[in-house]
Amino acid sequence: MLEIEVIKKLIKKHSGSHMEFVRKAEEAKRYYENKNDILHNKKNHNDEYNNENPMRNADNRISTNFYGLLVNQKAGYMFTAPPLFDVGNDKVNKDIVRFLGDRYAKICKDLCVNASNSGVGWLHIWKDKNDVLKYSAVDSTQIIPVWSDDLENDIEAVLRIYPCTDEKGDRFKVCQYWNKDECHAYSYQMPDTEEGLYENLKEFDMFAVLNGTGEFAEYQNVLNHDFGEVPFIPFFNNNAAVNDLNNVKSLIDTYDKVFSGFIDDLEDIQEVIFVLSGYGGENKEEFLKELRKYKTVNIDSPEGGGLTTLNIEIPVEARKEMLTLCRKAIFEQGQGVDPDPQNFGNSSGVALKFLYSLLDLKAGLMETEFKLGFGRLIRMVCGQWGYEPEQIIQTWTRTAVTNDSELAEMCVKSSNVISQLSILKNHPFVENAESEIEQIKEEKQEALEEFGAGLFNENFIMGSDEAVKSGEEREETEKKDS
Repeated sequence: MLEIEVIKKLIKKHSGSHMEFVRKAEEAKRYYENKNDILHNKKNHNDEYNNENPMRNADNRISTNFYGLLVNQKAGYMFTAPPLFDVGNDKVNKDIVRFLGDRYAKICKDLCVNASNSGVGWLHIWKDKNDVLKYSAVDSTQIIPVWSDDLENDIEAVLRIYPCTDEKGDRFKVCQYWNKDECHAYSYQMPDTEEGLYENLKEFDMFAVLNGTGEFAEYQNVLNHDFGEVPFIPFFNNNAAVNDLNNVKSLIDTYDKVFSGFIDDLEDIQEVIFVLSGYGGENKEEFLKELRKYKTVNIDSPEGGGLTTLNIEIPVEARKEMLTLCRKAIFEQGQGVDPDPQNFGNSSGVALKFLYSLLDLKAGLMETEFKLGFGRLIRMVCGQWGYEPEQIIQTWTRTAVTNDSELAEMCVKSSNVISQLSILKNHPFVENAESEIEQIKEEKQEALEEFGAGLFNENFIMGSDEAVKSGEEREETEKKDS
């Protein structure tokens, strides 16, 4: 039995670094949801600042979602067609596809987004009450990993802390400690201080225990699993395990400030201030009050006065150049593809590949790390079925804008050079080459039966139009002979 004091020490040891991890992950998630710093940090022109500069009334806070676009680009590029697995056994391959299920593509994208925002995504695998294998992505901020000190840096244990609500509606937190053999569950009321956490921590009976006949017996706080390893799998964003926001945050903040300031100027330029010489106002506050309210003031001077106006001049070209430079730097540093239509046009395949070069580089770093995670998942699942694959072949597919006409033309020109299977795999209109081959065979067999087997030679079966012409000529000859 794992003592509560051990759990308290583990939480206390790792809570400091984990809080910094959570802060960075939540910041990246906030930017992913288009809630940039501009919405919170920009100075409010409607308070004391307005008293000093009455020409500045507009206060736009425009948040641009460049970061969300960069992350979604990577997720769509890598996981619109999620990776496929081959373990060298057709039956096990079908079982793997059945296990992954319809949610597989979504879970892959969730892992990609979580890893992009926090530096690492986590996948949890478990068995439900019917002893059926399940898996799901877990919020990275809930996971505190305990790593080994050797060079392999394996996972020795995982602390998962997440919020729950009881039947009375009271909020509390569950703390699960997973090692390679067991899971120990604890709970505590959400404290105001760290010391309160250690005082409230207690055992939490959440796992159902069955008796010898398979019926429910009781709940307990210990679960014995048979995975033989910690059933949590890390999926790192890159080799440094850092998020994607680091490289672009300052650039996005600069773009937001310049763009919002530009909109402010466009609104404030409509404000014309009348400057009246010889004004006899009593004090500055009265002058500003009348100026804001009426956009003019009264002249009270025996010497008379004069009237001039003030307005705002906007450095349009400088702003446009700054925004253009910032946008270019965001997509360069963020290693994405700028969706500006002028970058595409009628680009050839080589030009399109060049546009995707930075995104492909970033995706390659993630693919290297994700292959390890998926490999561990498949081995863990196969182990539950009593099968140990010697090798796992992973097939990854990128989803990018392509020049379909150019690809189709290349496939036609390659018909006598490479196999029909390779051509179909690379044809832009074909999603499943094996199914397409079967469909082609069926259509040709139907055509053969319709026109008669005696009219066509073997070339027709392989797709040659010469057989059709030969059959037509033969029919014409037979008619003449008769």
